[in-house]
This record gives sequence, C-alpha cells and structure tokens, in this order.
Amino acid sequence: MINDSENKLVLFGAGKIGRSFIGQLFSKGGYEVVFIDVFKPVIDELNSRHSYRVVVKDEVESVILVNNVRGVFGGDEDQVIREIATARIVAVSVGLHGLKAIMHLIAKGLVARYEVPDAAPLDIIIAENLRNAAEFIHEELKTHLPEGYLLNERVGLIETSIGKMVPIMLKKEMEADILQVFAEPYNTLILDKLAFKNLIPQIEGLAPKENMKAWVDRKLFIHNLGHAATAYFGFIAHPESTFLYEVLSGQSIKDKVRQTMLQAAAILLAKYPDEFTMEALIDHTDDLIRRFQNKALGDTVFRVGCDLQRKLGKEDRMAGAIHLARELHLPYDLILQALVAGFHFRAKDEAGNLLPADMEFAAIYAKGITEVMTTVCGFEENRDDEVIKEAIILDKI
Repeated sequence: MINDSENKLVLFGAGKIGRSFIGQLFSKGGYEVVFIDVFKPVIDELNSRHSYRVVVKDEVESVILVNNVRGVFGGDEDQVIREIATARIVAVSVGLHGLKAIMHLIAKGLVARYEVPDAAPLDIIIAENLRNAAEFIHEELKTHLPEGYLLNERVGLIETSIGKMVPIMLKKEMEADILQVFAEPYNTLILDKLAFKNLIPQIEGLAPKENMKAWVDRKLFIHNLGHAATAYFGFIAHPESTFLYEVLSGQSIKDKVRQTMLQAAAILLAKYPDEFTMEALIDHTDDLIRRFQNKALGDTVFRVGCDLQRKLGKEDRMAGAIHLARELHLPYDLILQALVAGFHFRAKDEAGNLLPADMEFAAIYAKGITEVMTTVCGFEENRDDEVIKEAIILDKI
C-alpha cells in the first residue's frame, strides 16, 4: 500500500503559502502534490487542470507553472486517510485553528500506514509560523492515536521558517483565476535538519538547519516584527496609505523600522550567539526592508498589520521579543513603541472593513492599556509593572 506513489507529497492546505511555496517547490522537485482542503471549488479546479500558475511579482514579472497536482476534498475521510498512508511525505499549511481540525485525520492515516509491516516512517513538514510547532502537533496527535503508538519512532515533525511573502489578492484577480496566486521571488524553505526520520528530499530551495529554534525565532523577531512595525508606525504616520512600499518611501519611517529590527536582532544574537553574527543579522534586516518595498508585490498595510490579538500576543513578534529582552536584561524600548503603535492600528480592507477580530481588539483597548497588556500581550501586573507603566506613557504621546 505504501508504494502507491514513489514521490508523493500530501499537503494539507491549498491556500496561498501551500500553492505558491510548498506545493511549487515539491512539484518542481519531481513530486506529485496532492492538496487536501475543505474549499471544494479549489479542489475541483485542481482536479480539472492538474496545474496552476504562480505569478512572481518583481521588477520583471514572471510565471511559474506548477504541474503534477491534484486535490482531495477534506471531507472525504477515507480518501484522505489513504493519501496519508501512501505518502512519501506530508506537509501542513492550514494555520493554528486548522491544525487542530486535521489532527484526527493525520492520526488515522498514521494508523493505516502502519498496518503494513515495516512501513517507512512519515515525515511531516509543518509549514506554519508557529513557535514550538512540533511540540504542539506531537501533543495533539497523542490525543488521537492508540495507546502505545510509537509516535517518536514513526513520525518526524519538521518545523520550518516561512519567509515567503504572499500578498492579499484583489477580488477581481481571484475571480479571474481561482488557482492563480501571487508571490515574491524569495523561494527558500528553512527547515529542521535533525527532525527528519527519512533522508531529506533533494529539492532545490530546501535549506536544512540544525538549530531550528534559532531560525524560527529569527523569522518571528526580525522578519515578522519588522513587517508589523512597518504597518503600525506607517499607519500612524500615513493612515491614508494602502501599500507597504508607500509608508516606507519616507526615510524617517524606514529608519525607525530598521532601528527597531536591529534592537530585536541584538536580542536574538544574545539568545543564539553560536548561530548568528550581528553582521549577518544586519544584512538580513536590510534585505528584508528591501523586500518590504517591493512595489510589484503590492503588499498592503492592512494585510501586514491586521489580526492584532494574534500579532500582539504573548508568544508572538512584539510581546515575545519584549519578554525575551527582559529575560536577558536587554533594551526593548523601540519594540515597545512598535507594540503600542499596534494598539492604534485600524487599517481596513479593500471593501473598507476592519478585520472582525480587530474590532474585538478595539473593544479590549477601550478598557485601557493595562487590559491590553495583560489579556492580549501576556504581561503580569505585579511582575511586569515597569513595562506596563512604560506602555501607558507611550500611549499618551
């Protein structure tokens, strides 16, 4: 049963990262890519065409045609289980809430896989921007697998750092081609070298790293933090601006974002002195700012800054960096400015609407800074009294 497909990737999530990045890399690397998704129109179209276009947005636009793909509707449980049981490798790109919803299916697929004697272990690539993702999935799978299942021996949980930027597409663009997706040229998937149970696929674009937590934190505390800082500082200075490149066209915002990112880089260097150098982190910061200004990508302030309760959360880019800075006794004043700027972020989508979750955040903010700092950002009134007071002062400026 396991030999149904010599090189088959089963990918949960036919969204933008799934199609433009993970599916595209593995298809180019000679794999059949089987998308599992609950959005039936996309699944039907994948099965009709068996290909789709990734439009690479840069100074000179190009197109990647992704072939050898098909889809399986997520509600077809028997077929999903069979696909997992016969996969060479599995990947997930569904977001935190989606992960919990698919764990029972993956568990059933793992059970079916090991009904065959001497079945190969299964590596699962976790294409999510989620700290401690492997631990999270390990615990979730345990709740669905039979007692005594040899999870640690049979499953490799491969954390990644997703650095590719994929913008929101306009409604008319999505209606023109339901499968087409836009993306930037960056095409490197950093992933955990030590977590694989099988040989690492020899695919161009895969970049295995031994100290994966350091690279996940680099993504979170430099890329994600810098992205959000651009949106939050930019929105306050230029609330009329739609695109990220517009708010970065002024030197003052660009300098402020860069200095905030470099403050986070100093924290990262202190945490992982054997993995990074300050020179390399400065180069990475400057390259990211250049990528943030990609006019052809058309990335919006709304997309980059919205979902405040998640992006300002305790373990996420802003508050997470501040918590780490306090642990290491390092400065965090610029990052705190960016965090507080996020409290005032009210950018709207192309239809003129706030994200519903950001309306909920606005209701929390109306109760005061202390309420936001404790319930959203994870600071404690007694232990973190100093940083809460600093935030209150910044909010009045």
